[in-house]
Amino acid sequence: MKKNTYSYIGISFIVLIFGIWVVNELGVKFGKSDLVEIGPVPKFELTDQDGKKITDKDYLGKVYVVEFFFSTCPTICPVMNKNMLTLQDEYYGNPEFGVASITINPEYDTPKVLKEHAGKLGVKHYNWHFLTGSRDYIFNLAKEFKLYAGVNPEAAGGFEHSGMFALVDKEGNIRSRKDSYGNPILYYDGLEQPGVQAIKEDIKKLLEE
Repeated sequence: MKKNTYSYIGISFIVLIFGIWVVNELGVKFGKSDLVEIGPVPKFELTDQDGKKITDKDYLGKVYVVEFFFSTCPTICPVMNKNMLTLQDEYYGNPEFGVASITINPEYDTPKVLKEHAGKLGVKHYNWHFLTGSRDYIFNLAKEFKLYAGVNPEAAGGFEHSGMFALVDKEGNIRSRKDSYGNPILYYDGLEQPGVQAIKEDIKKLLEE
């Protein structure tokens, strides 16, 4: 009888330890990170460089980065593109990572032009879509994101736009880290290395949620 009791206690102890290990592992892998939830990503439907209709629903289940740009931009876009390529290299081959690059000059940036642009940049990730549509639709979308985009004949290239990246989680929510005062930063600087490093780290966090 004692032998059976000891065996039962031993097995129970092993099960308990295994249960604790499982909870810890699942908590690390599937628990929510410390990133703030800003709100749902604006709904969108645009056309990518392959002529395919792409909507926000196509990105569900993926962690992705959104930027507004245009292919002939002579100022900040080349820097943003270069920094986005580092994110591609970091998460290349991961089917749960993606990028949405939305042009603010759709009259020029046709799917054909965007495909050529993507090729010149060295875009390889199959979830990196260069998106175009009507100008009014895109400018309204930028407003919904609260990322500035507008026409300015006096600016180099004829347009002005934000150099920030938006980070979206697998459930379609915009997320961000907090600043040193505990306030959400909302978006990530796509021009400077600290911002790029921050979003690189936070993509990893969201992929592990």
